[in-house]
Amino acid sequence: MRPTHRGAILSSGILLGTGLGGFVDGILFHQILQWHNMLSSVRPPTDLVAMKYNMVWDGLFHAFTWTMVSLGVARLWLAGKRSDVPWSTRTFLGSLAVGWGLFNVVEGTIDHELLGIHHVHPGEGQLAWDLGFLAFGLLAIGLGRSLIRAGSADATPPGGLAPPSVE
Repeated sequence: MRPTHRGAILSSGILLGTGLGGFVDGILFHQILQWHNMLSSVRPPTDLVAMKYNMVWDGLFHAFTWTMVSLGVARLWLAGKRSDVPWSTRTFLGSLAVGWGLFNVVEGTIDHELLGIHHVHPGEGQLAWDLGFLAFGLLAIGLGRSLIRAGSADATPPGGLAPPSVE
């Protein structure tokens, strides 16, 4: 039987990509570079109370990203148990890229542009940083879709074992 159900591998990769993309955002921009916090445009972290307020919202953001990763791992685990799921590296990497790209586009559009609760790098040139964040997301989605299309020909069953020949 040739594995044909790609939905399980696609959904697991998209969930994982969304969570991992969020973790990169939170760890890199919020914690290491300290460019912004979740609500830093609404409640600038200029005193201890405002910093604690932002820290709580950053924690809620990380709880969301952790939930996406956990759901993706659970979905991947279930996909690995199915014989009708093609185990394709290109499809999986493509779905990770789509998930990360979707994270950037959705979070960037809603939080940066519509609500204005924070910006990638506030101050002079913040629109350019925000647009770059969105462009990276669109690029990741495009790359991911290309990889998924290329992986549609892959038919390796879970475990990478070739199906037994019937002779």
